[in-house]
Amino acid sequence: MHGLVRIAAVVLAGAGLVTGVAPSAGADPARRVDRAALDAGLRAVVAPGGATAALGLVREDGRTLWKGAAGTADLATGEPAAPRDRYRIGSSTKTFVATVVLQLVAEQRISLDDPVEKHLPGVLRNGAAISIRQLLNHTGGLYNYTSDPAFSYDDDASFQTWLSTDRWKSRTMAELVAVAESHPPYFPPGQDWYYSNTDYILLGMLIERTTGRSWQQEVERRIIRPLGLHETTMPENDPTVPGRHTRAYASMPGGPVDITQFNPTIAGPSGAGISTTADLATFLSALLGGRLLGPAELAEMKHTTGLGRGADYGLGLERTPTPCGVFWGHRGDSIGYSSTMLADDTGQRQVVLSRNPYDPAGMPASAAAFNALVTAAACAGRTAQDS
Repeated sequence: MHGLVRIAAVVLAGAGLVTGVAPSAGADPARRVDRAALDAGLRAVVAPGGATAALGLVREDGRTLWKGAAGTADLATGEPAAPRDRYRIGSSTKTFVATVVLQLVAEQRISLDDPVEKHLPGVLRNGAAISIRQLLNHTGGLYNYTSDPAFSYDDDASFQTWLSTDRWKSRTMAELVAVAESHPPYFPPGQDWYYSNTDYILLGMLIERTTGRSWQQEVERRIIRPLGLHETTMPENDPTVPGRHTRAYASMPGGPVDITQFNPTIAGPSGAGISTTADLATFLSALLGGRLLGPAELAEMKHTTGLGRGADYGLGLERTPTPCGVFWGHRGDSIGYSSTMLADDTGQRQVVLSRNPYDPAGMPASAAAFNALVTAAACAGRTAQDS
């Protein structure tokens, strides 16, 4: 999810990853993985001061090859970050939502090429020309509601307003769509690509209209419970992060300000989820391994737009090329959190990383270290022949 300029995480460009640790020869990936190098990579994410904490996990065929944590989970107590900590997953929530939508397609309750107007009449002024597929892959041209000035807290006065009042506001999905509809579209449907959180707010509404249950309930009963994702939640308006978690902070002249808690309805199905590296690895393994979708629906999910900056974006799933093969997943940016989850084409290897951006002066170095670590983790213990 993008927005809240002062306190939003730096958005990482998944296609521009830097090669990290070079894999060595050998038969067993677990023995070839240089865990010390990956631990050092995590520390490099935190070291410039651009992040307070960083978490990482590499798993293959159900076996954890590496997990780690660096930095501090709670600056007030000094509690160090731990690999099992929960965090806000931001836009990685979209992959959960897209999976539910594609399950509804498989059940023939909706079609990818149905116009939005068919299922959500009167919600969009151009709903007859925008398809469900175009919501899923961000080619409908709808204005991104979090780009509205009302969501840009980029000066001291507006940031203080967010801290004292706006962070606790409850927003309905209809209200968020109305914000987007108050702006002209970016382009005619299907003519280009633009990442818009509005698309997934509408998909949340679609799930609710089609099933009679909220998008959170459908994600819970179709994905979270069947896979045993006990540390994953899709909150409605609870501002807290349950259980042990890394906390988020804004860097201010007077010191760090805790921004962990806020009403998640500002993100909803576009980015309200909470999880752990282990749970997200399990989710991607099941998704790419064909346990949540049939072959036809999974193929649709991997069908990328070929348009502009979204050339590698499918249906709630991003294609990320690495030196050791193509990985699939999604980045996640929330208020005070930035993360990525990836799995190889068959879902056998999963890589999940998170960080808590903090000091703006250190953010570029932290982001570069994070990008390098993504590739190092994806390729750890692998050779080009493994891809």
